[in-house]
Amino acid sequence: MTPYDLAADPATPNLGRGRSAEPNMVAPLVDAFHRRIDYVRVSVTDRCDLRCTYCMAEHMTFLPRAEVLTIEELDRVASAFVALGTRKLRLTGGEPLVRKGFMSLVRSLSRHLETGALDELTLTTNGTRLADFAEELAGCGVRRINVSLDTLDPLHFSKITRGGDLAKVLTGLAAAKAAGLKIKINTVALREDNRAEIPAMMQWAHAEGFDLTLIETMPMGEVDVDRTDQFVSLTEMQDELAAVWTLTPEAYVTGGPARYMRVKETGGRIGFITPLSHTFCESCNRVRVTCTGTLHTCLGQDDATDLRGPLRASRQDDALVAAIRSGIAGKPKSHDFKIAPGAGPAVARHMSRTGG
Repeated sequence: MTPYDLAADPATPNLGRGRSAEPNMVAPLVDAFHRRIDYVRVSVTDRCDLRCTYCMAEHMTFLPRAEVLTIEELDRVASAFVALGTRKLRLTGGEPLVRKGFMSLVRSLSRHLETGALDELTLTTNGTRLADFAEELAGCGVRRINVSLDTLDPLHFSKITRGGDLAKVLTGLAAAKAAGLKIKINTVALREDNRAEIPAMMQWAHAEGFDLTLIETMPMGEVDVDRTDQFVSLTEMQDELAAVWTLTPEAYVTGGPARYMRVKETGGRIGFITPLSHTFCESCNRVRVTCTGTLHTCLGQDDATDLRGPLRASRQDDALVAAIRSGIAGKPKSHDFKIAPGAGPAVARHMSRTGG
């Protein structure tokens, strides 16, 4: 039985029991450009039950299970960041809800909400399994979630996800709404597959009480399509929407990179994440930890700091904290995302392995 399999048991003992000397846990995480890092996205798995064309190859090779952090180790890493001043934790994947023992991790991390050390515990999901977990997530103190959904057309959904069932996602969204979770829909703008649907997506989301955030496709990892054919500049998309609806800028922030607008006619909110047409690096407060314990401080760079080694070397967290601080100190000023015919991905790792 691998460590990964052991972690799948909700009864796994001693979650988050690593200890550190207090002096190492006081100073907040600030990078070389004076940006305070208080938002961490932790991937719990690289696996997913969908195969979205812009995200991964159809026949993906997933990580060996022995390389993936156990539930206890994920808890220790996340808790170390909380002790260093992280105020927001987002659990991601792959698809986090396919990870065995995932809810035991959520239940354990919710202790930081109860103590006030953490402002928000949330997740990004494709929604296919929300119907089974929405009520329990709400019971653990999760107040809002992001759901990735690129179309409301069942045939288009099946094409984009390579066989996914839209009905499962819609059922999951209904369950999450009934559980009282605030929902933001994340939609990747794709020139051929859904650009024409985006206005209808916005109207539907706002009618349901959901926010909608549009995202430019990102050149991460080799996939089976040329992203150049699918790229949509959201600067152009915003101009097109503004020609029909009244868009008013809002100061609303969630800790992520989206810039938000209020749509007068629907009363809803729409966000734009524009890593290619308009960078947002100057205010970046985020880092990512992969399911293998690699710290990436920039989505669009190849920087990497191993946290798994110090994590497994000792039950004390001092070496882990030192590795985190070293990684943050090297956080790049900005990413180098570019998209052009034949250019290939900006970074070799897939988003599913990096964590959304």
